[in-house]
Amino acid sequence: MDGWLIAIIVITAIFICLTVLISILHYRHKQKARIKRQIRGLANNTLELTPEEFFTMRNKSFGGKGSPSYALQMNFAGVYILFNSTQNKYYVGQGKEILNRVNAHFTGKGNGDVYADYKYGDKFTIKMIGLKGSGFSSLNDLERNTILTYGSFSSGYNKTRGNK
Repeated sequence: MDGWLIAIIVITAIFICLTVLISILHYRHKQKARIKRQIRGLANNTLELTPEEFFTMRNKSFGGKGSPSYALQMNFAGVYILFNSTQNKYYVGQGKEILNRVNAHFTGKGNGDVYADYKYGDKFTIKMIGLKGSGFSSLNDLERNTILTYGSFSSGYNKTRGNK
């Protein structure tokens, strides 16, 4: 009888552990799905620019005399999503001055692979998400989750999963 009691206790303990593990995995899956929806929602509610439109906006804003330029006033902290529509590849980055960081990628001072593909004619779009109002507490969190959402580490230009 003691052997049966021990077996029942062991089986019950295993069942409880498996139930807890499944619950944790289910919670994590739902949390990741919620974060992905949040990131996609943020990206869908932002302006999408081509690099040429970005340069036009940036150049005009730096030219105004007598008033502060848009680019200097609006060079906000956030993440940017560069999408190579020719190759269906993403690059996600972050910056405290996001306009400067985006500009660097298309002028040869950022990710070399992005610049090479742009220089040789691939078509890109740019989306920028501000940290403020995003629901994320840090640029690192916003960037990591955006990289995960767009798969830019597994099948894009990013060489890391983001900063910790």
